[in-house]
This record gives sequence, C-alpha cells and structure tokens, in this order.
Amino acid sequence: MHSCREEEINKLACLLPKQIRKKSFQEANYSGFLGFLGNKVDAIDHYTAIIDNLSKQEAEERESIINNPNAVIPAAFVSFKTRWAAAVCAQTQQTSNPTIWLTEWAPEPRDVFWENLAIPYFDLNMRRLLMAVALFFLTFFFMIPIALVQSLANIEAIEKVLPFLKPIIEKPSIKSVIQGFLPGLALKIFLIMLPKILMTMSKMEGITSLSGLDRRSASKYYLFVLVNVFLGSVITGTAFQQLGQFINQPSTEFTKTVGSTIPMKATFFITYIMIDGWAGIAAEILRLAPLITFHVKNTFLVKTEQDRQNAMDPGSLEFATSEPRIQLYFMLGHVYAPVTPFLLPFIVVFFAFAYMIFRHQIINVYNQQYESGGSFWPDIHGRVISGLIISQILLMGLLSTRGTDKSTLVLIAQPILTLWFHRYCKGRFESAFVKFPLEEAMVKDTLERAVEPNLNLRIYLQDAYVHPGFKGDDFQKPAIIDDEENNPLIQTTRASRRGSKPESDSETGSY
Repeated sequence: MHSCREEEINKLACLLPKQIRKKSFQEANYSGFLGFLGNKVDAIDHYTAIIDNLSKQEAEERESIINNPNAVIPAAFVSFKTRWAAAVCAQTQQTSNPTIWLTEWAPEPRDVFWENLAIPYFDLNMRRLLMAVALFFLTFFFMIPIALVQSLANIEAIEKVLPFLKPIIEKPSIKSVIQGFLPGLALKIFLIMLPKILMTMSKMEGITSLSGLDRRSASKYYLFVLVNVFLGSVITGTAFQQLGQFINQPSTEFTKTVGSTIPMKATFFITYIMIDGWAGIAAEILRLAPLITFHVKNTFLVKTEQDRQNAMDPGSLEFATSEPRIQLYFMLGHVYAPVTPFLLPFIVVFFAFAYMIFRHQIINVYNQQYESGGSFWPDIHGRVISGLIISQILLMGLLSTRGTDKSTLVLIAQPILTLWFHRYCKGRFESAFVKFPLEEAMVKDTLERAVEPNLNLRIYLQDAYVHPGFKGDDFQKPAIIDDEENNPLIQTTRASRRGSKPESDSETGSY
C-alpha cells in the first residue's frame, strides 16, 4: 500500500510544474481503469484524493495491527538508562533455560533486518543446519562445471574432444588465449550469480542485522572461492591427467600431489588476478553499469526530484564479495611467494590500486548503510590465519616433492605457531569487538553524568526502533522538476540516505 501511495505522489508531482507555469492550466484525467475509462476529472484533484484515501487506509491498517494481539511477536528492543545496565542485560543469561530469554546487543536502527526478528530458537537452529547442508552441496557440486571448464581449457583435451579444431587451436595467438585467458574468464562467469545465492541463504538462516548478513555471506563466499577457485583450480585443472594417481595413491601422498600441481597453475592465477582483480578495480572506478542505468532512467523515467535522487543512489559497498576476494589474493601471495615469485607483482599492483580506489569510493561515492562497531574483525582475522596455515601446509607438500624431507619437518612448527598466535589474539582482542566491558561502561556513565547531566536519549530511542511501516509519514507536496530548466521548484523535507548516528551511544539491548 505504501508503494502504491508513492506511485500516486510521483504522478501528482509530474502535473504540478505545468500548473505552476500556467496558472489556468488544468489537465484532465479519467477516473476509471488505467486512466482511460470512467468520468473525466481534474488530474491533480484526482491524484490528491487517491493519496488521501491511501493514507487513511495505511493509518487504519496500522491501528488494526497495533490492536491485534496476534500481531505481537516474541521480540523487543529494550532501552536502559545506563550503559552498565545494558551491558549486564545483554551479556548475561537471564533464566535457567537459555532458550526462554535470549539477550544480545541490538544493532543500530539502520542495521536491523526486520523480517528475521521473531524466529523461534528451534527454527533458527534448524534453518542454520539446513543452510549448512545446502552450502556443502553447493560448494562441492559446483566443482563439476569448474573441473570441466578447467580441463577443456587444456589444448590436448580440446583436441581430443574436438579434433577438427586442431588447425585453429595450434595457432600461437589462439593457443595463448585458450591457455591463459579462457579459464579465468569462464570461472568469473560462473561466479556472477553466486553472491545473490549466498545472501539469500544467509537471510534464510534468520540473521537479524544487515551487518550480520554481510558477515555470514562473506564467510560463505570465502569458503566457496577457497574450495572452488583455489583448491578446485589446483586439483581439477589437471585432474583428467592425474585421475589414476589421485585414485590409487594413499591419503598421505595427497599433499605431495597437490604441492606438485601448484607451480603448474601459476599462469592461471596470474590471468585470474588480471581478469577478476585488475578488471574489477577498473570497473569499480568507472562504474559503467550504474552510469548507463542512471542516464537511461534520467532520460525516460525521471520526472520528479524524488525519481532523480533514486536514480542517482550509488548504493553501499558490497562487503560480502569485496572482502573475501581481497583475502583470496592475500593467500595467493603467501602460497606463490616461495614457489613462483613472478606472481607477486600482479598482486602488489592489485592491492595498490584497490587501496586507492576503494578509499576514494568509500569516502566520496558509496552511502554508509550501517555502523558495525568493528564486529567484522574476528571473522577477517580468522580467515587471514586460515590462509596462512593453508599456504604453510602447501609449502610443506611442495618441498616434500623436491626431496627436502628434513626441511619439511622443520616447517611443521610454522602452522603450530600460527595457530598459537591466532588463539592468543582471539583471547586477547576478540572480546573487545563482541562485548562491552562493565568497567568501561561505568566510566562512560560517570563521565557522561558529570559532563552532560541533562542528557536525555528517550526522545531519540522512542522512535529509533519503530518498524518503518509504523513511523509517521504524513503526506507532503512532493518535490518537482521544472521541465525546461531542470531546477527544483518545490522542496520537501527528506531524510538523508546516509543517515546519522547520535553522538551518544544508545544503551539498547535486543530480546
């Protein structure tokens, strides 16, 4: 209903410029089906009446939901007068049965994902179990098309399957494209729809915040690219040639086999970094797709200032795909540094441009969708450590194929020390990102009472965590554009898309 009212407001805004320029102008419209049937009425009065009617219906619907006891959900946002009280409530177990009262820190108002707010405890666990199973099958069954593409990218495999193409394939220019460019491009095409699939799976898990959805999707995406892009390309790229060796060898020899194939795939990862990394960074700074979309909308669809602002909306940074991709390149650098150092300049160039461009985009282009408070650090640190351990294990496997068994035994200390370092960092720093120390809460409360004794957050908190459908939205005359000069004629109050966080922390816990 709200979207219908917005459409009618836009229609009304298209007529107002004509009325302002021509005082005696009155555009006629039909009150029946799609504006073609029924009685002939004044268009402005017609749309104004429709908007008023829809506003009344919205108000009645809100009132009926508020008064309906079946509409009450078993979840609530609770505000406290002090940070100390909020920390105690959010970080402690409230009852002997931990499934009755579940308390946690509430996300900021912009960060709430309202659809998953009232999912029961048992349903949450069942959803996460089913999504874990679905992710397992998605990850490993996806290796089938990747293995096929990687294998067919070999010249010998293509000549066996399609022998009539041998004269064309043997040409140096065609051969270099097939061996270097084709595998990376095919893999990139296969991964286009993956982020949306993983985000849908994360929403089905019942996560209650947008930042949580990004964190969970990033974890899934990193696992996927680790298994399919890295291990899948290393193992399946020569799987048809080494199939008998993989089947007949003992499990203890698997690391040696993988270690021997790592140098063979250096060329593939160089081209993959150029296609996915360099080209992705170039596309990020150019933003051709949003640019074309904006000009198409601005030419054919934009009729009001609201339409123009919607068309110019740059969105927010896609953390769920950008961060795992950067961590994959970080791991590739560690894996190939002692094996094929020639790959390192490509990664260094990617990180240099990625730093400059993403810094510019975050500051000057993208909108900030939410404030996570540093909650991403534990996941990022864990994936960095896992990449280090994988590179160390693969290095041991590679050295074992070169007959340097003694050095391999010495390198066993590397993953052990890395795991110890991760455990130390997890115990020392992780709590700072997931918990609020009571000592610090008391200090901030005492300082706030001394500096701002009259501070009252109740005015902010009473509307901060109200569902968007229940917030006041009185009708205002919309902003319009002069058809001739493209200048706003009438402005209305409109909240910034970026939003703003209050200067004082909101002491809020979520049940």
